[in-house]
Amino acid sequence: MQILVLYFSKGGNTRKLAEEIAGGVNEVDGVEAVLKKTDEVTEEDFIASDGIIAGSPVYFGLMSAELKKVFDAFVSVRKKMEGKIGAAFATSGDASGGKETTMMSIIQALLIYGMIIVGDPMSATGHYGVSCVGEPDDKIRKDGAELGRRVAQTAKKLRG
Repeated sequence: MQILVLYFSKGGNTRKLAEEIAGGVNEVDGVEAVLKKTDEVTEEDFIASDGIIAGSPVYFGLMSAELKKVFDAFVSVRKKMEGKIGAAFATSGDASGGKETTMMSIIQALLIYGMIIVGDPMSATGHYGVSCVGEPDDKIRKDGAELGRRVAQTAKKLRG
Protein backbone atom coordinates (compact mmCIF):
# COMPACT_ATOMS: atom_id res chain seq x y z
CA MET A 1 0.00 0.00 0.00
CA GLN A 2 1.23 3.48 -0.73
CA ILE A 3 0.62 7.02 0.47
CA LEU A 4 1.41 9.89 -1.87
CA VAL A 5 3.14 12.85 -0.22
CA LEU A 6 2.58 15.59 -2.77
CA TYR A 7 4.06 19.06 -2.43
CA PHE A 8 5.17 22.28 -4.07
CA SER A 9 8.22 24.00 -2.61
CA LYS A 10 9.91 27.14 -3.85
CA GLY A 11 12.43 27.80 -1.08
CA GLY A 12 12.84 24.26 0.27
CA ASN A 13 10.98 24.44 3.59
CA THR A 14 7.86 22.69 2.31
CA ARG A 15 10.07 19.97 0.78
CA LYS A 16 11.80 19.47 4.14
CA LEU A 17 8.45 19.06 5.90
CA ALA A 18 7.24 16.69 3.15
CA GLU A 19 10.31 14.52 3.72
CA GLU A 20 9.58 14.27 7.46
CA ILE A 21 5.96 13.32 6.74
CA ALA A 22 7.10 10.67 4.24
CA GLY A 23 9.47 9.32 6.88
CA GLY A 24 6.55 8.86 9.27
CA VAL A 25 4.55 7.03 6.59
CA ASN A 26 7.48 4.68 6.00
CA GLU A 27 7.57 3.75 9.70
CA VAL A 28 4.26 1.89 9.34
CA ASP A 29 4.70 -1.75 8.31
CA GLY A 30 3.38 -2.50 4.86
CA VAL A 31 3.02 1.16 3.85
CA GLU A 32 5.34 3.07 1.54
CA ALA A 33 5.53 6.81 0.99
CA VAL A 34 5.78 8.07 -2.56
CA LEU A 35 7.26 11.56 -2.36
CA LYS A 36 6.48 13.70 -5.43
CA LYS A 37 6.76 17.35 -6.36
CA THR A 38 3.83 18.86 -8.23
CA ASP A 39 5.74 18.76 -11.52
CA GLU A 40 6.53 15.03 -11.10
CA VAL A 41 3.19 13.55 -10.04
CA THR A 42 0.98 11.55 -12.41
CA GLU A 43 -2.64 10.48 -12.43
CA GLU A 44 -1.40 6.94 -11.84
CA ASP A 45 0.29 8.13 -8.61
CA PHE A 46 -3.13 9.36 -7.44
CA ILE A 47 -5.00 6.18 -8.41
CA ALA A 48 -2.37 3.82 -6.96
CA SER A 49 -2.31 5.62 -3.60
CA ASP A 50 -4.49 4.79 -0.60
CA GLY A 51 -3.99 8.30 0.69
CA ILE A 52 -2.64 11.70 -0.27
CA ILE A 53 -0.91 14.11 2.06
CA ALA A 54 -0.63 17.39 0.15
CA GLY A 55 1.38 20.43 1.12
CA SER A 56 2.14 23.93 -0.03
CA PRO A 57 3.70 27.16 1.03
CA VAL A 58 1.17 29.91 1.74
CA TYR A 59 0.24 32.03 -1.26
CA PHE A 60 -2.29 34.72 -0.36
CA GLY A 61 -3.77 32.38 2.28
CA LEU A 62 -4.28 29.56 -0.24
CA MET A 63 -2.39 26.64 -1.74
CA SER A 64 0.10 27.45 -4.47
CA ALA A 65 -1.06 27.61 -8.07
CA GLU A 66 1.23 24.65 -8.81
CA LEU A 67 -0.60 22.40 -6.34
CA LYS A 68 -4.03 23.66 -7.44
CA LYS A 69 -3.05 22.89 -11.04
CA VAL A 70 -2.52 19.22 -10.09
CA PHE A 71 -5.96 18.98 -8.45
CA ASP A 72 -7.51 20.65 -11.51
CA ALA A 73 -5.64 18.45 -14.00
CA PHE A 74 -6.53 15.15 -12.32
CA VAL A 75 -10.22 15.82 -11.76
CA SER A 76 -11.04 13.00 -14.21
CA VAL A 77 -9.85 10.44 -11.61
CA ARG A 78 -11.91 12.02 -8.85
CA LYS A 79 -14.34 9.11 -8.48
CA LYS A 80 -11.42 6.70 -8.10
CA MET A 81 -10.22 8.66 -5.05
CA GLU A 82 -13.46 8.38 -3.09
CA GLY A 83 -12.99 6.86 0.35
CA LYS A 84 -9.21 7.23 0.41
CA ILE A 85 -7.43 9.23 3.12
CA GLY A 86 -6.43 12.88 2.64
CA ALA A 87 -4.39 15.25 4.79
CA ALA A 88 -2.70 18.64 4.46
CA PHE A 89 0.40 20.57 5.53
CA ALA A 90 1.67 24.09 4.95
CA THR A 91 4.62 26.40 5.48
CA SER A 92 4.77 30.17 5.66
CA GLY A 93 7.14 33.05 6.13
CA ASP A 94 5.22 34.63 9.01
CA ALA A 95 3.52 33.46 12.20
CA SER A 96 0.17 34.80 11.04
CA GLY A 97 0.88 34.04 7.40
CA GLY A 98 -2.26 32.05 6.52
CA LYS A 99 -1.16 28.47 7.20
CA GLU A 100 -4.58 27.32 8.42
CA THR A 101 -6.45 28.85 5.49
CA THR A 102 -3.93 27.28 3.13
CA MET A 103 -4.50 23.86 4.69
CA MET A 104 -8.25 24.41 4.47
CA SER A 105 -7.93 25.14 0.72
CA ILE A 106 -6.10 21.83 0.32
CA ILE A 107 -8.66 20.02 2.48
CA GLN A 108 -11.47 21.46 0.33
CA ALA A 109 -9.86 19.98 -2.79
CA LEU A 110 -9.40 16.61 -1.08
CA LEU A 111 -13.05 16.63 0.03
CA ILE A 112 -14.15 17.36 -3.55
CA TYR A 113 -12.15 14.29 -4.55
CA GLY A 114 -14.33 12.34 -2.08
CA MET A 115 -11.53 11.68 0.35
CA ILE A 116 -11.75 11.13 4.11
CA ILE A 117 -9.80 13.88 5.88
CA VAL A 118 -7.37 13.19 8.71
CA GLY A 119 -5.89 16.03 10.74
CA ASP A 120 -2.73 15.83 12.76
CA PRO A 121 -2.94 13.74 15.94
CA MET A 122 -3.56 15.24 19.37
CA SER A 123 0.05 14.40 20.24
CA ALA A 124 1.05 16.95 17.59
CA THR A 125 -1.43 19.84 17.69
CA GLY A 126 -4.73 18.13 16.94
CA HIS A 127 -5.76 20.58 14.25
CA TYR A 128 -6.00 20.75 10.45
CA GLY A 129 -2.55 19.39 9.65
CA VAL A 130 1.08 20.22 10.30
CA SER A 131 2.43 23.68 9.60
CA CYS A 132 5.44 25.81 10.36
CA VAL A 133 7.02 29.21 9.88
CA GLY A 134 10.24 28.96 7.90
CA GLU A 135 12.31 25.81 8.18
CA PRO A 136 10.78 22.97 10.24
CA ASP A 137 12.34 22.78 13.70
CA ASP A 138 12.69 19.61 15.79
CA LYS A 139 9.11 19.78 17.11
CA ILE A 140 7.60 20.32 13.66
CA ARG A 141 9.69 17.51 12.17
CA LYS A 142 8.35 15.22 14.90
CA ASP A 143 4.78 16.45 14.28
CA GLY A 144 5.22 15.86 10.54
CA ALA A 145 6.32 12.29 11.12
CA GLU A 146 3.33 11.77 13.42
CA LEU A 147 0.96 13.02 10.71
CA GLY A 148 2.55 10.64 8.21
CA ARG A 149 2.18 7.70 10.61
CA ARG A 150 -1.42 8.63 11.39
CA VAL A 151 -2.43 8.78 7.73
CA ALA A 152 -0.65 5.48 6.98
CA GLN A 153 -2.23 3.72 9.97
CA THR A 154 -5.70 5.05 9.13
CA ALA A 155 -5.39 4.02 5.47
CA LYS A 156 -4.24 0.57 6.57
CA LYS A 157 -7.23 0.20 8.92
CA LEU A 158 -9.67 1.22 6.19
CA ARG A 159 -8.19 -1.19 3.71
CA GLY A 160 -7.89 -4.07 6.21
